[in-house]
Amino acid sequence: MGIEILPDDRALRHGRRERALAQMQAHDLDILVLGRQANARYVAGAPQLWVAGTRPFGPVATLVRKTGDVHLLSSWDEGIPDDIPHDHLYGLAWNPMTLVAVLRGIEGADTAQRVGTDALSPGYANLLPLAFPNAEIVDGEIAMRAARRIKTAAEIEVLRGALRVAQAGLAAAVAELRPGSTEQELTGILLEAMTAGGISTPATQDSAWVTSKEHPWRRASGDRSAREGDLVAFSSGALGDGYIGEVGRTIPVGDPDSSRSATRTLYRRWEALWARLLEACRPGAPASDLLAVYESAGEPLPPMPVARGLGMGFDPPVVSPHLRATAAAERLEPGMVLAVTGYVWQSGVGAVFGRDSVLITDDGSEVLTTSPYWKE
Repeated sequence: MGIEILPDDRALRHGRRERALAQMQAHDLDILVLGRQANARYVAGAPQLWVAGTRPFGPVATLVRKTGDVHLLSSWDEGIPDDIPHDHLYGLAWNPMTLVAVLRGIEGADTAQRVGTDALSPGYANLLPLAFPNAEIVDGEIAMRAARRIKTAAEIEVLRGALRVAQAGLAAAVAELRPGSTEQELTGILLEAMTAGGISTPATQDSAWVTSKEHPWRRASGDRSAREGDLVAFSSGALGDGYIGEVGRTIPVGDPDSSRSATRTLYRRWEALWARLLEACRPGAPASDLLAVYESAGEPLPPMPVARGLGMGFDPPVVSPHLRATAAAERLEPGMVLAVTGYVWQSGVGAVFGRDSVLITDDGSEVLTTSPYWKE
């Protein structure tokens, strides 16, 4: 595990910044004021303190279209890229007027006509016009989503690195699965292995659960320990270098005995569903085709998204039965990376859950995850 704080690779951060600047041009934005951590790192390339939970809006990073300059909220310069000079850094201040003065001093602030933000609080809705007196304050998240939805080649490589660690954690937990294993023990093994692989920030801590034989979506009731014949689902996610890699698998405990035939049948249902899901991952296809796969296969749609964009935090699209209109409007494009989920359930047997990271390519798709599926 590295102990030195380093900026993102030059090719990685410059490729992202070029995409952001292109979207600023397309959306006619003179300046972007970004408060969300993923967006700030996307344009700046500087790792910042990670915290759980939400944060109020604040000007973490500001990108100027005319010059390409980045101004960053940072009280130190460790890990700051060399293309962000020291005089473009500003410290945290309790008085928001101090930050308004910083923004007002940015070159082009007084002449900007359109300034975008990725979020806004009532306070900053009143303060930003003081920093940009001639500008219309507009939604800049649209431009950032458009930039982030397509991954550069350098981003794909970073994603592969996060996936390798997530898969190592999954493999370690699966290797220790046996009758009597508890969900907490298996989760601890998975997280420990990911930390040993260099990533101590998981994308989720709900990493192992015994699937219910009585309810299609709930975990098994009781003492949360695995018994012979149970189906145990694993969800491993690693947040590495700002990017999330995810993989999910389901493994039977021990010898399924009398339920072997039913378990095998359930896995065949999942395999048939997964093959159709991969066929739907093609450029130009509506994202809603992934929902249609479940319906044409006769499988109930799961409560979680069938697919969602992977990248720096939360990326579009989100393909969910609760967002059908959104899914129908989305088109899959080369360069998108999706976490695609297959889920089937049978009463008296349990559920088979599988999740893979899938890259949309020019002529189809590529599964980036390599963790093996369960085979007899």
